[in-house]
Amino acid sequence: MPYVNIRIAGTLTREQKRRIAQEITDTLERIAQKPASYTYIAFDELPDANWAIAGKLLDEED
Repeated sequence: MPYVNIRIAGTLTREQKRRIAQEITDTLERIAQKPASYTYIAFDELPDANWAIAGKLLDEED
């Protein structure tokens, strides 16, 4: 049973989540022969203040 966890800074629309989930499910089914009915996908949307790159929080000005 595949479990995919997507962590992303910011938010996605419902349509974006639907399309991403479908693409990932299709890929796992096609390449790994995993049944779509057993594929679970979770989206974790985090505020920019909770992500840092190169020592700077994403919500900080350059």
